[in-house]
Amino acid sequence: MRQAARYADSWVSLRARTQRIPGVQVAVAVAGDVLLSSAHGYARLPETNDAGDTGEPLTTQHLFRIASHSKTFTATAVLQLVEAGRLRLDDTVGQHVPALADSPIADRTLAELLAHGGGVVRDSHEAGFWQLEREFPDGDGLLAACRDASDVLERNERFKYSNIGYGVLGLVVEAASGRSFADYVAGEILERLGLHRTGPELDAARAGEYATGYSSLAAYDRRLPIDPVDTRALASATGFWSTAGDLCRYAAGHVLGEERLLSDAGKRRMQRGEWDVEGTDERYGLGLGIYTVGERRMVGHGGGFPGYITRTLLDPADGLTVVVLTNAIDGPALALTKGIVRLVDEALEAARGSSEQPIGDAASYTGRFAALWGVTDIVDLGGRLRLVDPNRPDPTEELGTLQVVDADTLRIEDDTGYAAPGEQVRYLRSDDGTTSSVVIGGVTAVPIDTHVDALRGLDRISLGGPHAAG
Repeated sequence: MRQAARYADSWVSLRARTQRIPGVQVAVAVAGDVLLSSAHGYARLPETNDAGDTGEPLTTQHLFRIASHSKTFTATAVLQLVEAGRLRLDDTVGQHVPALADSPIADRTLAELLAHGGGVVRDSHEAGFWQLEREFPDGDGLLAACRDASDVLERNERFKYSNIGYGVLGLVVEAASGRSFADYVAGEILERLGLHRTGPELDAARAGEYATGYSSLAAYDRRLPIDPVDTRALASATGFWSTAGDLCRYAAGHVLGEERLLSDAGKRRMQRGEWDVEGTDERYGLGLGIYTVGERRMVGHGGGFPGYITRTLLDPADGLTVVVLTNAIDGPALALTKGIVRLVDEALEAARGSSEQPIGDAASYTGRFAALWGVTDIVDLGGRLRLVDPNRPDPTEELGTLQVVDADTLRIEDDTGYAAPGEQVRYLRSDDGTTSSVVIGGVTAVPIDTHVDALRGLDRISLGGPHAAG
């Protein structure tokens, strides 16, 4: 798993660069044992109008807004109060928030809000705060949104995501605990797990620690920085910030058998599917999405905030956790997390095979090689050499399998019919034994740094190609 995580980190780095994502923070852990914690790219991009500005490299300590991950914290808080006897899941909004006793959603239960089954308006009927047209609603604004035709659908008609509903759940936590929402989650969740780089709302005192969030490239030719904003009364729906490492530690608190946050019964209640999410292959429990990745049933959440897309996936049975945080509003966090899980499982499956041919010195074969048509990775996954196209959103799709012929030759045993099954991979070595080039199915590729250097001085590629001399 560590080996697969190291390769996954290299794959993430390439995907981020080719998709022009400013920065990506990644962590992989198993039951709290961190296998990978890394960062790629920039916390702040260089200013295009300042030739001397080199930007700020991203580190594993930079903070990201994690948006709807906040709902998992809120749901955990509600379940804790249920286990303490202060709430019941079939309590209604009106019982705990008297200001909403005569609102259209007064009869919605806590369970319905937690599972997005209450038919409640998503973001209010005036949701311009999501693109910084105005501030996020304060307490009075949240109450007003709940009174303003907020019962968009009938109760339990279908899954209907609602940030307003989770804003109300924040009020319920305050009413049942007698503490502010921020104080409650700090004391009963963050401190219990030692999450020192996580919080429920923008912290001005730590302004210099946040990775800058950026706009997409969909409608403009460069990314623009997006100013940070408070989420105010919607902090319980979307206000949290964290790091990939802290989110791995938080996810460990939701592994079965770990009871610092909730009993196993409480965790199972959160992780039980309540609704199919129409238009996807996902289900939703109480504050947690439920996903199938390969053979794994995983839980977790994503987050979309102005300037950030983030994702956590957890297997509550064995504790495998993958977290990807991006500081771009179009960051591919979900695809990257799923790709990492698939790479780990590919390595585990290979390692379980007892009849695989030994590959000897795997490091002498592995690497990232580039040619005109793209990049190919030769990777040791669980003791099996594989050909990987790292530009695929799913790196395990159409894997080629390689067998050792001799110290400088591999045979492509299994690949797509359009590739080169049965043909050879031949290595050309420098005097020091390092790989100078690889011939894959008759086409020469070179280590990617060599390829980049060869292209740097060219204004076009002509007959002979940039590597003809080799």
